Amino acid sequence: MNWLLVVGGAMVGAPLRYLTDRAVQSRHDSVFPWGTFTVNVTGCLILGLLTGAAGQLQLLLGTGLCGALTTYSTFSYETLRLAETGARLHAFLNVAASVTAGLAAASAGTALVRM
Repeated sequence: MNWLLVVGGAMVGAPLRYLTDRAVQSRHDSVFPWGTFTVNVTGCLILGLLTGAAGQLQLLLGTGLCGALTTYSTFSYETLRLAETGARLHAFLNVAASVTAGLAAASAGTALVRM
């Protein structure tokens, strides 16, 4: 039964990731991968909010939804492409901003739950 919760969350997370990425990126005329940045930081916030959640909620939203919503592989690929095409500053900023904002979002989510 647990795997169905993960699948259910992923069925929502994967299309949400794609649609959010496209919607955000279409609004920016920049080589910076704003769409991936947005879904990854959002996923960090959701996981922070789920801190302490156990069982079915964690499987559905944490593993399923956030697992499909966020994407380390796309983040890595886009960073590599930026560096390879000479946009090294953007590549560095992508890494620094993604890690910083992701940690901040997870911390904010955890703090909100504790309040």
